[in-house]
Amino acid sequence: MSDRIFISRLTGTAVFDPQGDQLGKVRDTVVHLRHSNNPPRIIGLLVEVPQRRLVFLPMSRVTDFDARQIISTGVVNMRRFEQRESESRVVGELLDRKMKMKNTGEEVTLLDIAMEQSRPGADWHITKLYLRRAGSGFTKRGEKFFADWSEVEGLTLQVQGKPFDNLLTSLNDMRAPDIATYLADLEIDKQVEVISKLDDERLADVLEEMSEETRVAIVGKLEMERAADVIEEMAPDDAADLLKELPPQKAEEYLDLMEPEEADDLRRLLTYGDYTAGGMMTTEPVVLTPDATVADALASIRNPELPPSLASQVYVVRPPLDTPTGKYLGVAHMQRLLRESPGTLVSSVIDSELKPVGPNTTLALVTKYFATYNLVALPVVDAENRLLGAVTVDDVIDHMLPDDWRDQDDVEVRP
Repeated sequence: MSDRIFISRLTGTAVFDPQGDQLGKVRDTVVHLRHSNNPPRIIGLLVEVPQRRLVFLPMSRVTDFDARQIISTGVVNMRRFEQRESESRVVGELLDRKMKMKNTGEEVTLLDIAMEQSRPGADWHITKLYLRRAGSGFTKRGEKFFADWSEVEGLTLQVQGKPFDNLLTSLNDMRAPDIATYLADLEIDKQVEVISKLDDERLADVLEEMSEETRVAIVGKLEMERAADVIEEMAPDDAADLLKELPPQKAEEYLDLMEPEEADDLRRLLTYGDYTAGGMMTTEPVVLTPDATVADALASIRNPELPPSLASQVYVVRPPLDTPTGKYLGVAHMQRLLRESPGTLVSSVIDSELKPVGPNTTLALVTKYFATYNLVALPVVDAENRLLGAVTVDDVIDHMLPDDWRDQDDVEVRP
């Protein structure tokens, strides 16, 4: 693909599928405007197909740009395009718009927009603008020139006033991933304002849904004691991932402010490699003794704060129950528990054939194990057969994806 592509030149270009059949022609390009100083992201093309219907072709489906044609891959959704609030059409809404230069306040007209990739396979972002200054007199046109997108006002969403106030009042009704997405695009002062409205547990949930770079930045805006409290509220594996991104001395300062038991768990997780079972596992699975009943097990997994993957299994061990536990005996699956009478001992329904893995088992082997046995969670034990924790399918997927997958529309799985 070309390093820099001017969007107006794409209009009318034919779009072909991998077999060489024409799907339609490009009529516009869709850009996602942000609230922050991050460059606007080009998310797809509007393609006119038969019956003059406009459909959306994600940039992730475009394999090649050419002066005469665009090649797509995969299946294109032929549903009529519906525009979202944060999206704009470049040709239909942005070109010929009057804008102002930030430094001088000079009024200019937007003539074209250039998009680029930072690397092959990465997202496309707006980088350069082709502008025209206002001319003097009735017939004289002004000078044309190029400028960086950040030098011009009008390519970011505004969060001041009612929309931002509505966000603050609706935080309790929003899901953590939605707050994380919105928070990542806000200016620093607005981020701080949102953070101040969230309690420690809620902020911990939000941080778990953010990229590592973003959550490290967010934690850095908190006072030391609150930051330690928030990290302590996070799932242990996510908290350990965050601490690994910090300078060792800073991470140790946070650990010193935590409850000793919680800090010990995190220090143990920090000793494992990122792409091992130990580095991915949580140290807080559902654990019961052999004399617990099915009723006890079902009551334990009924906890609404448990993620579905952890609620799918109960691990049966000898005391103590805190990880590292006593001897690991086996796992009881939720489906089996639902078929048994409440008074049945969990020790009589455990799956002893599901073999646990060691903490140094690689991501590749863990992934193969999950796929082979259709698992949603997997126990991790040490050399003495003590339960250390459990790896869940969501953590496996998270580690298979690139670190910034939350900021991308299309991602590649790690080999």
